[in-house]
Amino acid sequence: MTARAHDQRAVRRARYAVAAVFAVHGAVTGSFATRVPWIQEHASIGAGQLGLALAFPALGASVAMPLAGRVTHRFGGRTALRGLLALWTASLALPSLAPNLPALCVALFVYGASSGMADVAMNALGVEVENRLGRSIMSGLHGLWSAGAVVGSAAGTLAADLGADARLHHAVAAGVLTVLGLVACAWVLDLAPGEDEAPPPRFALPPRPALLIGAVGFCAVFTEGASLDWSAVYLRHRLEASAGLAAACTTGFTLTMAVARIAGDRAVDRFGSVRTVRAGGVLAVVGGLLVVSAGRPAAAMTGFALIGLGVAVVVPLCFGAAGRSGPNPSQAIAGVATITYASGLVAPSAIGGLAQATSLVVSFGLVTVLACGLVAFAGVLRAGDRDRSRAVSPPRAAVPGPRP
Repeated sequence: MTARAHDQRAVRRARYAVAAVFAVHGAVTGSFATRVPWIQEHASIGAGQLGLALAFPALGASVAMPLAGRVTHRFGGRTALRGLLALWTASLALPSLAPNLPALCVALFVYGASSGMADVAMNALGVEVENRLGRSIMSGLHGLWSAGAVVGSAAGTLAADLGADARLHHAVAAGVLTVLGLVACAWVLDLAPGEDEAPPPRFALPPRPALLIGAVGFCAVFTEGASLDWSAVYLRHRLEASAGLAAACTTGFTLTMAVARIAGDRAVDRFGSVRTVRAGGVLAVVGGLLVVSAGRPAAAMTGFALIGLGVAVVVPLCFGAAGRSGPNPSQAIAGVATITYASGLVAPSAIGGLAQATSLVVSFGLVTVLACGLVAFAGVLRAGDRDRSRAVSPPRAAVPGPRP
């Protein structure tokens, strides 16, 4: 076997490994989300207190993400991901142990911080694999994250239906997912900094290109979060749909995004990042206009489906563009991730506040305006179009494979 063929096999193996890492990361989120009612009862807190506590994962992620570049530089890509992913999977067991609101807030802060740092590390490795392959894979990786979340949610739903104690459920899930994550990490790229590469600051602010890319991600995540959290409410209270039909709209939106992400890499390879995001932005704008003008549930559901199709691939492409925008991919990805997490944090409350002051129609008018931003500013993602000459180039990392 020639050296080039060996490198190609190693990079393909690394692609499957990082895909498994994305699925494991998503499974943790799905496992947690299904047991929130049990956690609320166990901590003896009301809806308002729960809403406060659920802000802490995003706060923890926003604080910790800028540290991820330093961790990756210090330990190397594979070792950093192995440790951060294990910390994230293990943190699944913490929220269900919290007996009161303060303990739950601390647990969720740690949960969010470990999630965010692992998120940055795995996206940085995903971008590097994409560079080596010379074709788009980031959208598919995020689609597998969604698939992992669905699997974790299904297991959590079964556990809840059986009346299982969430402390036991999450302890078992954390153990299984930690083992799966460690196995997958054995085959990811072992990126190492160059001899003349200076370490990033201990707490790095996003570089300017990352801020511009992050602004596009902000528009996409705000649109996604608003649709995910408020689509059922919109159908139920604005259009007087049944509870089942309203819930089906949210489920359909989630599935639409997952399918679009898994299939999105072909569109990116054919049309490039900029045109793909612009086309998606047009779909999202049309969907938003359908939602705000809908007189019947079917029209609104079609609108939400178009929004899901339109924004599905934007965040993966933002991470890809960030990873190729400068000399320190982890720092740039951390900056973009921090901005998008912040968008996910403010979107639900912003939509609710605006709806209370005006109406849900006005709130989704704002969503439609932000979707226009995808069309207007997609050009900043030009760095997301890969240089195919780098495909399977001489690596600056060790050949992926388990350490002896």
